[in-house]
Formats: sequence, structure tokens, C-alpha cells
Amino acid sequence: MALNYIWVAFFLIAFLIALFKLIFLGDTEIFKIIVEGLFDSSKTAVMDIALPLAGVMTFFLGLLNIGEKAGAINFLARIIGPFFNKLFPEVPKDHPANGQMIMNFSANMLGLDNAATPFGLKAMQSLQELNPEKETASNAQIMFLVLHTSGLTIVPLGIMAQRAILGAQDPSDIFIPCLIGTYVATVFSMFLVALKQRINLFNGLVMGWLGGITAFLALALWYLSSLPKEEIEQVSKVVGNVILFVIIVAFLLGAMRKKVDIFDTFIEGAKGGFETSVRIIPYLVGMLVAISALRNSGAMAYMVDGMKYVIGMAGINTDFTDALPVALMRPLSGSASRALMIDAMKEFGPDSFVGRLSCIFQGAADTTFYIVALYFGSVGIKKTRYAIVAGLIADAAGVIAGIALGYFFFH
Repeated sequence: MALNYIWVAFFLIAFLIALFKLIFLGDTEIFKIIVEGLFDSSKTAVMDIALPLAGVMTFFLGLLNIGEKAGAINFLARIIGPFFNKLFPEVPKDHPANGQMIMNFSANMLGLDNAATPFGLKAMQSLQELNPEKETASNAQIMFLVLHTSGLTIVPLGIMAQRAILGAQDPSDIFIPCLIGTYVATVFSMFLVALKQRINLFNGLVMGWLGGITAFLALALWYLSSLPKEEIEQVSKVVGNVILFVIIVAFLLGAMRKKVDIFDTFIEGAKGGFETSVRIIPYLVGMLVAISALRNSGAMAYMVDGMKYVIGMAGINTDFTDALPVALMRPLSGSASRALMIDAMKEFGPDSFVGRLSCIFQGAADTTFYIVALYFGSVGIKKTRYAIVAGLIADAAGVIAGIALGYFFFH
């Protein structure tokens, strides 16, 4: 429903601004520019984005299917289990919801969206069985949902694929910034909800996990901060590519160890690549056309200029404001924010500061309103309590972290 309002609002705002320019500014070309942009963006969505994306998605969906059959999700579940139980004290340790939630997060971390959603919906149903008030979200359900909206993903494959299609010199150079940004958002949301629910996270197990991961990231950032900007970018590229290729090799070796029919498994998963690319064409065309109308009317420029003015008044560098539309749209619609990310990379270049920062914003959070509607709607919850507010605060933490990381790595 939110996407319907967003889509209509884009066209209405574009029309009103164009009408104002025609009547009061005498701009007789404005409607011609907007209409030509509609045709150009429609062609771009299909020919330059969706179809090239089919090849990339075909390969990686096939590879991820191998990783799933090799037991990557179960392996992560065994590692994360003891830590995870501390976050949900109201859920019995032997309850099926624990395994389902771990499987959901593990699949999300690996980018297995098709596997993650069924696990997540099943986990929400299991948590609903423990919920004494069926129309009101329980503490466990809110914790699960808010952590889910923080968008923790180890490998942002979709973002890297889009960067490759648009000609980035190294599509994976945003790998480490995205990982750190989504980690910050996840940890922040975890402590935010734990504070509200009075869950004590200051115990040996939880602090050991968080302390170890945070110390590693802090040490890495400390080392990188001692390097020139050019070397920071180079290290990010090398490490990101190495980790990505290690994951590929690990999936293949794990599959061989489990005696998985690797190539047939790859084909089974790869079949969804083209289907996925075709499935997103209507959404991509619709959103890129609407964004084109909004941008060509001058609305986006007015919004960004207004942000620049307000932020500049505070004496803060305003280079990041051109990427803010992605951050503002991300909680509302994944397809709209993805289209804005693509639009930013096309306008400023995929290797520009704005192009890279828009990718970090896209990778540092998730679609809060969509996830709330999907997961709570699946079990009939009408009273979401503080779930949306907590999710949006977590999104804001991801945006702030993303800005800092963008300046650190690429500015």
C-alpha cells in the first residue's frame, strides 16, 4: 500500500512543479523533457539493467543454492545458537522458533532471500503460538522483526551486481563499508530493543560475541585510518574480493564434502536467476519512470538543495546529501530505494562518492514498513507496539554509520 502512495505522489509532485514552471517561469520545454525522460527510463530499466542483471543473478543464485545444500545455513545456525538464545529469554530453548529464527538470519546473512522469507514467516508463526495476546506483538516478535529490519547481510550481492552492470571499476569496493554499516545498525537495534524489554545483554556470552566482532572491526578501522586514502580504497577492494571468492570456494568444497551433485544443484538454483530478473522488470520500470519524472521536473533537485542549505547552515560538509534520497526511501520501499540507488549511480557515476554512498545506504538497512506488514500481517497482529519506531531508529543508525563510512573510505 505504501508503494502505491509513493508512486502516485511522485507523478503528482512532478506534474505540479512542471505546471508551476510552465505558468510562472515560462518554461515551455519542461513537459517535453519529462515525457522524453519517461521513454528513456523505461528503455533503460529493461535493456540496461534487468536483462544484464539476469546473467549475474543466474550465476549467484546457482552458487547460493550449492551453499544451501552444502549445509552453510545449518553450520551458521550451530555457531550462532547459544548467543541467539540470550536475545529471546521468553522463548524456551528447545522451541522450534529458535531454529527457525536462526535459519532465517543465516539465510539473510548469505543473501538467500528466497530461503529467508519462508523461514522467517514460519518463525513468526511459531512465536505467535507462544504469544498470549494474539493481536498484539510480543517482545520476542518485536526483537525478531527489528533485528530483521536492520538488514544484516554478509555479502550484498544485489548491490554489487548492479554496480557491475553500470560499469563500476570494482563492484565489490563497497563490500566492507556495507558490512560495517549493517553491523552497526544491527547491534544498535539489538541494544535498543533489549533496553526497552529489560533484557540484560551484559553477560559473558553476549559480550564475548559482540566484543570480539566489534574489536575486530575497530582494529581493522584503526589500521585503515593509518593509511593514505588511496591505500584504504585498495585494501577494501582486495579484502572484499578475497572474502567473496573464499565464500565461493568454501561453498564448492563443502558441497564436494557432502557429495552434493554440484552442477545439477547449480542449475536448479540458477533457473531462478532469469525468473527473478524478469519478475522485477515491472517494478523497476514503474519506479524508474516515476523517479525520472520527479527528477526531470526539478523536484529532486529542490529537495536536495533544501537539505544542503539546512546542513550547510550548520557548517557540515554537504557532499553526502545527493545520496540521501536512497536513505529516506529505504524504509518505505526496497524497489523504490533500489531504483534511486541506480539513478544516483547513473547520474553521478558508480565510482563517485555519491554513487558509492547510495550503495552503502541501500545495504545498511531494510524495508521496515514492508517487513512489518509481511511478518505481522501473516499472523494477524494488529497492534505493533514500538516495533516500527524501533525499526526506523535502527535505520537512522545505519544511515549515520553509512555517512561516516562513506567519508572514511571514499571521500
